[in-house]
Order: sequence, then structure tokens, then C-alpha cells
Amino acid sequence: MKMNQTDFPILNQKINGEPLIYFDSAATSQKPQFVIDAITDYYQNDNANVHRGIYELSQRATNLYEKARDKVQKLIHAKRREEVLFTRGTTESLNWLASTYGVENVKQGDEILLSYMEHHSNIVPWQQLAKRVGASLKYIALKEDGTLDLADAEAKLSDKTKIVSVTHASNVLGVVNPIKKLAQMAHEHGAIMIADGAQSVPHMAIDVQEMGVDFFAFSGHKMLGPTGIGVLYGRYDVLNQMRPAQFGGEMIEFVDLHEATFQPLPWRFEAGTPNIAGAIGLGAAVDYLTNIGMFEVAKYEQSLVDYALPKLKSIDGLTVYGPQESEQHTGVIAFNIAGIHAHDLATALDQEGIAVRAGHHCAQPLMHYLDVAATVRVSFYIYNTRQEIDRFVATLGKIKEYFNREFA
Repeated sequence: MKMNQTDFPILNQKINGEPLIYFDSAATSQKPQFVIDAITDYYQNDNANVHRGIYELSQRATNLYEKARDKVQKLIHAKRREEVLFTRGTTESLNWLASTYGVENVKQGDEILLSYMEHHSNIVPWQQLAKRVGASLKYIALKEDGTLDLADAEAKLSDKTKIVSVTHASNVLGVVNPIKKLAQMAHEHGAIMIADGAQSVPHMAIDVQEMGVDFFAFSGHKMLGPTGIGVLYGRYDVLNQMRPAQFGGEMIEFVDLHEATFQPLPWRFEAGTPNIAGAIGLGAAVDYLTNIGMFEVAKYEQSLVDYALPKLKSIDGLTVYGPQESEQHTGVIAFNIAGIHAHDLATALDQEGIAVRAGHHCAQPLMHYLDVAATVRVSFYIYNTRQEIDRFVATLGKIKEYFNREFA
């Protein structure tokens, strides 16, 4: 690995008197100094609006902004740079799709197929679309180990299905879904395939062409980049038939009092002054990850899961949700300890300087499906270590002993 924790200045601090261990990268990742410097350098040296200015400062800013698009294209193996649209993040990307492609192509009586493991961002926009046009939602069931039930997916697909939208990697269960197979199944029924890549792009090599997806959404802040920047990938022929999601400056070609024409792809979808610094920061994050190599990123995170999962499962009273074998897991592990509420456990861990997530993880339907109110979630990334896992597991043991003693 061509990185170390000193690349991430925020990690070099103490929380409640203890060295910080950050195990919440599924919510947002920390940022290397390399990314922070790229954003600062833009504001200090190249700050100007993009595309419209003919002066050098604007041209430099435009070049940096568009280079970031090229870096993303290469990272996800999109066929054309015009297929990469900058958004505010995965949530906005999915909302764009519901309000544009969805409104134009989903009619009364049509069906939208999701799964029980979806983040709210990949449920609520489709709920609203279904209510608006009179369509219905169906959900793919999960197997006992938390993986997707493809037989159930096949049974629920029909020629009424217009959209299949499923997460590539679960933000709770750590499952990686067979998106290529789902895309094939969707296309056989004339439906389009949308994948939520928020939890996969930061952690593994992605090839949108090989997967066969029509749309793919992800966020910069989960992959070492800044907040407020994300990407919607769409197949060129599909994007070219869609109306823009927003209207205003930047995206127009010509406007008179009663009509307007729009820029070609990708700019017709990027109305107003874009998040220029965010795109540049995302480009720097792609550079950082590319320098390591996405296969190396995945390999390193897998080694952490291989190390952590058996240790967690060995703790008496601890239940891991989702796959029980490490090779089926991303760096996300959700669990509970009998007799300790998830929020109490997370609070106790924070007192020891260990940051984890507790709650429903914006996946309330999944919590209901699992018959739990909340879980504790740890999520690893490239800056975490086995030594941190050792300290975490030891701390869990001490917390468990305390609760058993105090509340026995």
C-alpha cells in the first residue's frame, strides 16, 4: 500500500484522551492531505468560474474541472467522457433519474424493482415516482445469509418492470450484489438497470461497461473526496434522450424570450455554477486511489475483514448480520451484542476514542426485515489497521463486562 495514516491529518488526534480510531468510512471517508492541498491550491491559485471565461484563470479552472471528469471516466471505465455527469452525490443522482427518466418512461400500472437492502436514497425517490404516476414497487427478498435471492428477482421481474434499481454493495450487510446478472435479467424484460455504487466505487475496481448497467451513481465523500460532489454515469444513448433535471445558467446554448436550446452532453445536465472545487478534489481523490491501485485497495480491506470478522464472532452474545464468511464481505460489518443497545455501545466506544455508527443506517426497511431496531456498524478503509481492530475488540470485551456487571 502506497499510503499511511500520516497522509490523513485528522487521524493524528485524540478523542476523550485516546488515539482516534475511525471506523465509520461507510458514512464518510477521511481526506488525505493530497486532496486537501488540491482544493486549497484551486482556491489560492485558479479560482474562477468554468466554461464561460476566455481569460487564463477561467481556462485553468475549466481545464482542472474537465480533467476531473476524465479521471472519473477512466476509473469506472465509461466508454465516453460525456457519460460522466457531476452531481452533489448519490442521493441527487438517483433523484435526478426518478424525476427525469422515471417521469418520462414509467406509467400507471408499471413496476419498479428494488431490494430490501436499499438505502433510503434508493427507495424514497422511487416511492414518490410511483405515487406520482400510479406505478408500483416490488422488493427482491434476501437469503438467510443476507445475499440477494436471484430466484425471487426472476419471479418478480415481468414485462411491466421498467426500472431495476439495486445497490452494488450494501451499506449495512457488506454484501456485494451480482449487478451484471441483474442487468441481464432486467434487459431481458426491457427494463433499465440502475446501480447505487456509493459503497462500491471507493473499495473495488469498477467497470460499468462490463457490468452492463444503464446508470451508476456514487459520491465523492465516501472515496477520499470532498462532500457535495458526486457522479451519475449514464449510457450515452439513454442520456441523450433525457431532458435535463435542472435549468438555468451553464447548461444553455441559446435563450430568447420564449424558447431555449441546451448544451450537448454532459453540460446540459450541469445547470448553474458547478462545485468546481469539489470536482477538483474528487479528481485528486481518484489520483490517490489510482496510485495505490483499486485491486490493492480491495485486497487490503479484505485482509482487515478476514482479521476482524472471526474475532467479532468469537465474542459471546455478539450477532453479525449478513454473510458470516469474510470472503463475502466488503469492509462493512453490522452487529449487536445481546443486552446492550446499539446506541449505548457506540457511546461507550466513543468514550474510548473509537468512532462507529449506530442506528438504522438510512435502511429502515432492512432493519424491519432483520427484525432489529438498530445495529452497530464498523466500516474499514485503507487507513485502518489490524492494531486498531485489536484495540476495538478488546474494548468491546471491557464494555460487555461493564454492562453485564452493572445491569445483571
